[in-house]
Amino acid sequence: MEKMELMSPAGSFESLMAAIKAGCNSVYFGIEQLNMRARSSINFTIEDLKEIAGIAKDHGIKTYITLNTIVYDHDLRLMREIVDAAKENGIDAIIASDHAVLNYCRKIGMVAHISTQCNITNIEAVEFYSSFADVMVLSRELSLMQVESITKEIKRRNITGPSGNLVRIEIFGHGALCMAVSGKCYLSLHSHNASANRGACIQNCRRSYIVIDKEEGYELEIDNEYIMSAKDLCTIDFLDKIIEAGVSVLKIEGRGRSADYVYITTQCYREAIDSIYEGTYTKEKIDDWKKRLSTVFNRGFWDGYYLGRKMGEWSKEHGSSATKKKLFLGTGRRYFDKIKVAEFQIETHSLKKGDEIIITGPKTGFIKTKVEEIRVNDVQVDEVKKGDIFSIQVPEEIRPKDKLYKWVDEVVSE
Repeated sequence: MEKMELMSPAGSFESLMAAIKAGCNSVYFGIEQLNMRARSSINFTIEDLKEIAGIAKDHGIKTYITLNTIVYDHDLRLMREIVDAAKENGIDAIIASDHAVLNYCRKIGMVAHISTQCNITNIEAVEFYSSFADVMVLSRELSLMQVESITKEIKRRNITGPSGNLVRIEIFGHGALCMAVSGKCYLSLHSHNASANRGACIQNCRRSYIVIDKEEGYELEIDNEYIMSAKDLCTIDFLDKIIEAGVSVLKIEGRGRSADYVYITTQCYREAIDSIYEGTYTKEKIDDWKKRLSTVFNRGFWDGYYLGRKMGEWSKEHGSSATKKKLFLGTGRRYFDKIKVAEFQIETHSLKKGDEIIITGPKTGFIKTKVEEIRVNDVQVDEVKKGDIFSIQVPEEIRPKDKLYKWVDEVVSE
């Protein structure tokens, strides 16, 4: 039985390296503005593709470009440039929903995957798209029972993609969910002329609202729930059932998220997938993974529609419910490899012995460690403050300009 592929988001070089270090099998990322995170993510450029492909090859992972927005006539030239560059640089596939993109990929022999924006909910749709793609992301609104029915029918009908291999099914396993079916929302377009389907969503659904009685002018603030803001999807406690349902690829959402989110979510799901295949998947491990997942950005967790729910669970507060937060302290200066010591300059706040820290950078990715000893001018100190240049032991190489953060408990309001 082939092990399920774990796909992680890469909205920056920091996140790309974090995903690799945490054990992903593949990454997906946007190029220019033709992707569904054009507004919220720092997208790569065509010129970045050679470097991305080189990093991926060195680490043995696959790379996928999300080119999944609605495409207009004036976008066609850029779309072709992106697809051509992807093929030229050895990118593994294009994730697309617009038929123009799928058609062009087929014309030039570029591998395509079907985006969730195509809203595939049945086996006939799978059969239709099999002439374009080998991998398909199913609609997020399906139950696991429906997913399993589709994967079984693919085998029974022997539905193959352009490669001649059986079509593989991909689903979202963790991260933000949209209130609209497969993300097809028009609120942002109506209110601010910023189309979610063009990657420019302003996230109206994540805000609080006041309802006004038009007859008497009575106002009611909806303060108990953010009634359109869905909690984040988390499947780590029934991941074994997802594998049993025949899912081939598990995708973590979060191209707009930071390197710490990418690293910790990827690491937890890597460990979970491996433990299922090794027969060591236990409740104790699940509890630990969920605790670690809660430390990074989330709006609270629920199991999506996979276990048969018909309606979403809504967030009770604005923004993140993470139990940890990071405070920026300063930047890296140099690294002494033989003694594994890094030198930093602190620019704000303070750092003490015993503090947990995070270091991120385009080549470093993500490092989390605990400060055991601090030295200033080779003299041990208990604390450093703004302006101090200091050194600490760090288990991996850091680079100049890498960012240093303190990893602290978030105060959660009752």
